[in-house]
Amino acid sequence: MAALEDGDMNTFGPELPAMFDGMKLAAVATVLYVIVRCLNLKSTTASPETIYQDTPLSRYLFKTCPMLTKEYIPPLLWGKSGHLQTALYGKMGRVNTPTPFGVRKFLPMQDGATATFDLFEALGEHSTGDDITMVICPGIGNHSEKNYIRTFVDHSQRQGYRCAVLNHLGALPNMELTSPRMFTYGCTWEYAAMVAYIKQAFPQTLLVVVGFSLGGNIVCKFLGEHTSNQDRVLCCVSVCQGYCALRAQETFLQWDQCRRLYNFVLADKMKKLILSHRSSLLSMKSSNIGDADLNKLYSATSLMQIDDSIMRKFHDYSSLKEYYEKESCVHYIHNVTVPLLLVNSSDDPLIHQSLLAIPRTLAEKMPNVIFALTQHGGHLGFFEGAVLFPQPLTWMDKVIVEYTNAICHWEKDWPACQRSSQQHMNSYLQGTGVTLNG
Repeated sequence: MAALEDGDMNTFGPELPAMFDGMKLAAVATVLYVIVRCLNLKSTTASPETIYQDTPLSRYLFKTCPMLTKEYIPPLLWGKSGHLQTALYGKMGRVNTPTPFGVRKFLPMQDGATATFDLFEALGEHSTGDDITMVICPGIGNHSEKNYIRTFVDHSQRQGYRCAVLNHLGALPNMELTSPRMFTYGCTWEYAAMVAYIKQAFPQTLLVVVGFSLGGNIVCKFLGEHTSNQDRVLCCVSVCQGYCALRAQETFLQWDQCRRLYNFVLADKMKKLILSHRSSLLSMKSSNIGDADLNKLYSATSLMQIDDSIMRKFHDYSSLKEYYEKESCVHYIHNVTVPLLLVNSSDDPLIHQSLLAIPRTLAEKMPNVIFALTQHGGHLGFFEGAVLFPQPLTWMDKVIVEYTNAICHWEKDWPACQRSSQQHMNSYLQGTGVTLNG
């Protein structure tokens, strides 16, 4: 029997190494396939897709803003993955982050809240010779100390811009609330207070409005709420916002692109931020938040649950639907008449493709709007680089400043063309209505 078994082993022996080699090759091929799929390595780079109307201003912008038409090249090994771009932004913000020097300003609000923003002076004269201030609204729960904000501010300062950065109410560490509310998805009160301060403190300055993610919703809503909010505003740039909160939250419950997982992570961060102000929210007599609400917060696993139990109550909204409807810029953005650049990325895992129909429709109907959609970039990533290591400045940082510079020179050097373009825009708004379906 033993001899027979030895013979069998001798018979099958040569085949066993070949079989194991085949399994190894299959395993390697599987791993490589997964890597290629996850890193999206087969995807080709491309210039942003731009939707706009053919106007003197748009023709001028595309001549003077090459980044809107040239190829965006992310780092080769990982930059084509929207998840990795988003994760790197979320974990690090940026690489080799500078530390711009600013002064913190405190603004008392009518309801007892204390709004704060950081003011950073320009590091040189702007190329037009004008005094120009960027009024910047960061993303959800963010403030001026975040790395991506510091990188953008430093770049803008060096191009001759003064920068004012809003610190979302309740977002700054070690700063107590002075009223029983925090920032919400679309409350513009603190941003409006910052803009009013800048206009009063610098009577000659012109404004450039910039919003990132949730901040993009706030700035577009602010400009569209009242026509007077657009006084002295040269242009507005919004990056990676979702435009319609109701539709965005519905998509956050879906698992495609791991959106439900991102929802859970963001909800966990919001829970920690809200609970850090637990004593302030409970101790103030005018608070709409009680122990029962905070108990619901502990078990929340989505932003929608947090919005329903806490956020909507800061402004006495009767329902979650009312909160999302009233705080979304989709109902106001069509009132914006200044030049407006809307930037999104196709592989942003937080923004569902259906939401991009809103800026697309807007750009197709309104002559002051350009919608730029990159193929890669993730959510507020937009890293550039050769193979592995990203550059300190991102495509996003550079394209905002380049677009803004072009608008500043258009206003300075082409006043007659600008007036003609504005008259065309005003007559358009008077003659037709623009409806955006959220």
